[in-house]
Amino acid sequence: MKDWLEENLKRLNLVESMEQPGGFTRLGYTKSETEAIRVFEKVATELGLTLQYDTAGNAIARWGGSIPDLPAVAVGSHLDTVASGGGYDGVAGVLCGLGAVKFLQDAGFKPTCPIEVICFRSEESSRFGISTIGSKAMAGLLDLEIGSIKDSEGTTIQEAVENIGLDWSQFPKAERSRQEIKSFVELHIEQGTILEESGKDFGVVQGIACPIRLKVQTVGQAGHTGTTPMNRRKDALVAVAPLISFVSETARELSEAGEVPVVATVGTIEAKPNVMTVIPGVVEVGIDIRSVSDSLKNQVAERIRHKCEELEKLFQVKFSVSTLVHNPSVLLDPGVQKKLAKACEDAGFTGMRMNSGAGHDVMNMAAKWPSGLIFIPCKAGLSHHPDEYATVDDLKMGMEILASYLRQESGCNE
Repeated sequence: MKDWLEENLKRLNLVESMEQPGGFTRLGYTKSETEAIRVFEKVATELGLTLQYDTAGNAIARWGGSIPDLPAVAVGSHLDTVASGGGYDGVAGVLCGLGAVKFLQDAGFKPTCPIEVICFRSEESSRFGISTIGSKAMAGLLDLEIGSIKDSEGTTIQEAVENIGLDWSQFPKAERSRQEIKSFVELHIEQGTILEESGKDFGVVQGIACPIRLKVQTVGQAGHTGTTPMNRRKDALVAVAPLISFVSETARELSEAGEVPVVATVGTIEAKPNVMTVIPGVVEVGIDIRSVSDSLKNQVAERIRHKCEELEKLFQVKFSVSTLVHNPSVLLDPGVQKKLAKACEDAGFTGMRMNSGAGHDVMNMAAKWPSGLIFIPCKAGLSHHPDEYATVDDLKMGMEILASYLRQESGCNE
């Protein structure tokens, strides 16, 4: 199976070697993503699975059970990447799902209910700033109004999907009923170092820390850097500077005070007019706040608002805080977590319960069906980077864990 995994890892990544200094770039709803999905179709067909595409472009490979009308046990992930990203984020879940089917077929297993391996479209937000478009459509969570959002080249989401032969107006028809799917599980590289540092083989994820994202705008007064006295300045950048360290310190303080961590990051900053000889008149910063605890996220956001009020008075500038994203965090199904832990142990591996600081397709599927998420280690926690790496042994482990889960889930009629 190791040879099969290595060969098909490269096939799904459209390369002959995983050594790619420039990384992998398969943005959502592009020809390169489509090409990778066509390879998924080929591999699935080689396994004797039937293929269908929904109106959002998601690919569904199905292994019919002895009672084909039963709800399907589904696994899957995505094949798109960030720009110059790695070859394991998303791909590992698709590969291990297909590998689990092969593993069970080779063992002579016959499922009672159908098994599906789903390859979602456009999971990453790298192109449009909107993530998990394919799984949103499948779960009935897609808002068609996002179709007007543009990428860096000015192409809207609607134009992008229509350029590859899809119809944006038909995306809502990709929604599936509750009766079609029994459960959904995604396997993913951890994108962190908790597993590596703990020495555990795998992680069963309890919750996904969806973000609050804020935009803070500070308006001062632009002026000549050489002629404006220091006591007459309304420097927007000077005023916002204390906020940057405040955000980090607040998240650290709250994390150390409780059992559930929270993280907060000032990830973007734009100063205007951004000229060496002009005092910054307007500054905008973007803040990302994440925790599986919604109350902790709200605490950080509220403290940021209060800090902005203080800074506004201190520096005689105008602060405004707007909320870009406020998504409640997702707690995954306890029953599926228990079954995944048993599947892992049955396969001979040791694991731990943990949370995810990054979003995944499973968070949309969890809104409608019992869902779970498994992490396998990735080297040094590096992800969204050309050096992203998971060993073939860990891929094989992930495949065996999924196979164990599929065996128990698709062989019963609960």
